[in-house]
Amino acid sequence: MAQAAASHILVETEARAQELKSAIEAGADFAQLAQQNSSCPSAHQGGALGTFGRGQMVPEFDEVVFTAPVGVVQGPVKTQFGYHLVLVTERND
Repeated sequence: MAQAAASHILVETEARAQELKSAIEAGADFAQLAQQNSSCPSAHQGGALGTFGRGQMVPEFDEVVFTAPVGVVQGPVKTQFGYHLVLVTERND
């Protein structure tokens, strides 16, 4: 079974997610921005969600985690919770 580890930043608007993505692309630290901006409880761990299998996350999030390149920030990804920036840190297919 495929497993992945990922971190994310969850915000309310697509515009805010895009601002944060631009900051990361300019060299800002993903974990630090997650701690400062994410509304998810995982913010305390720099956005780290740990390891999980396919189907354990909402479909939109799952799709990104199991198809995106490892180490490249993806998003904004819209789910029922808001807008996510997703960083896949590890995956074994």
